[in-house]
Amino acid sequence: MIGYIIKISGTVVGLFVPRIMKMLIDDIVPVVKETGDWTEFIGFSLFMVFCALFDRCFNVIANRRAAKYSMLAIRHLRYDLYKKILSLSGKKTDEFGIPSLVSRLTSDSYNIHTFFNIMQRMGVRATFITIGGLIMCATLDPILTLTLVATFPFVFGVVFFISKKGIPLYTAVQNAVDKMVRIMREDVSGIRVIKALSKEDYERNRFEGANSETVSEELKASGVTAISGPVISLFLNMGLVLVIIVGAYRVNSGAIKGGTIIAFLTYFTTILNSIIAVNRIFVNYSKASASAKRIFAVMDAEDDLKVIPYFGRASKNVPKIEFRHVFFSFGDNKDDNEEKYVLNNISFTLEKGESLGIIGATGAGKTTIISLLMRFYDPTKGDILIDGRNIKTYPLKELRRMFGVAFQNDIIFADAIDENIRFGRDISDEDVERAAKAACAYEFIQGKDAGFKHEAAIKGADFSGGQKQRLFVSRALAGHPSILVLDDSSSALDYKTDADLRENIGKDYSNCTLISVAQRISSVMKMSKILVIDDGKIIGLGNHEDLLKNNEVYKEIAATQLGSLL
Repeated sequence: MIGYIIKISGTVVGLFVPRIMKMLIDDIVPVVKETGDWTEFIGFSLFMVFCALFDRCFNVIANRRAAKYSMLAIRHLRYDLYKKILSLSGKKTDEFGIPSLVSRLTSDSYNIHTFFNIMQRMGVRATFITIGGLIMCATLDPILTLTLVATFPFVFGVVFFISKKGIPLYTAVQNAVDKMVRIMREDVSGIRVIKALSKEDYERNRFEGANSETVSEELKASGVTAISGPVISLFLNMGLVLVIIVGAYRVNSGAIKGGTIIAFLTYFTTILNSIIAVNRIFVNYSKASASAKRIFAVMDAEDDLKVIPYFGRASKNVPKIEFRHVFFSFGDNKDDNEEKYVLNNISFTLEKGESLGIIGATGAGKTTIISLLMRFYDPTKGDILIDGRNIKTYPLKELRRMFGVAFQNDIIFADAIDENIRFGRDISDEDVERAAKAACAYEFIQGKDAGFKHEAAIKGADFSGGQKQRLFVSRALAGHPSILVLDDSSSALDYKTDADLRENIGKDYSNCTLISVAQRISSVMKMSKILVIDDGKIIGLGNHEDLLKNNEVYKEIAATQLGSLL
């Protein structure tokens, strides 16, 4: 508001400059010619310079404030959007797509920043110059003013038409940007595979296709909005020609003086520039409006992981974890089509301190069970309980604080090793080291020049796959979780390291309820219970010995992997 007041004050004062110039030419110069007294002329000339400088200085101050506060506003918008993205459920994240969320957070927010900035800098000034200039013109000569105003319906008709057409076109541009960002992310993440398979040309062509599509959509949008500038200038200059013709007749007839027509033409030029600025604002509005719709589609997304009230009492005589007839499909499955279910009638219990191994073919639904347990998604049907309480009754932060989790493809940040393990939590150095020792990571960490203070490269590029996985497990253990989840997090470890890691966890973190998703039977064979999953269904549940006797699928996997060890 202070910026607006400064901007308006300077603009209003600046509007008097042509009026003073008219007075100098028509009223004061004739007096100077007659009397030779320049006092009044010099006084009003200095006053005119003061008004012009006042306008310019206040305009600069207001523009600097506009730049500052538009950046502050967009910082808050980006923060709120980022916060919302972090809170989205897995289902909503899948619906929007990560590349689209990235472009909304970057290019879309930038479009709004640009519009907000230009509105503060030009919007108020252009509006007041147009309205104030017309008022000044009307006081100078109503007939010339009517001649000027006659062009306005054409001008604003063009502005309205272009802005209406521009919004869907710029929406298409941002959708094309989403596609391009998706390909960029895929290529950057898979750069080693692309090089290994010599597919640089193929990916370059794929990116060029998306890049060309983005440019094509941008050209369509720019082509439409670019029409407005020349057309508006045409109408306004036609109005200027009419003003000059009518003004010449009125000066010739003695209805007005020369100073009036000069002042009027100055106002007209100022108004013309202001209307061109308004047109530029509407072009930016088309971009910003399209971007705002995309941003607020995320901001207004319904929270589908709602916490329901809990009125029960805690009980010690209940399983730690319980799945009750859980069904899940990623899309809507209102017709209850069994083929659409990724998980089908999953039921099991796990007591506190027990361990559960989940094994099955790729795509069987193992990780989906973990995603449901941690409530990244909600089951389509059925219930999941922790300590006898439906997980939907836990606030999400309280629920997820119970877990320590290590995913196969987790992330190493460009930060010190101990900070990667601590991950912003209030965890002591002793607990960090203890977790690293249990995860068999302590020795290779100490082998680094700075030990736990070694700065990891981006995405842990200076670590091997097995070292990364041991850091992931260290991170999961460091917070002393009540439920430890290892989602195929030892696939890059040799058998001995894998066995040592699991032995350490059983000895040093015996209070944890352990759930381990694995491809190798050696990683789960010592678990209290083993869940065999095939095509989203439980086809076996028991310990290693029981399953070897009673489950053909498990027996076949064991025979393939363990061979003569059976």
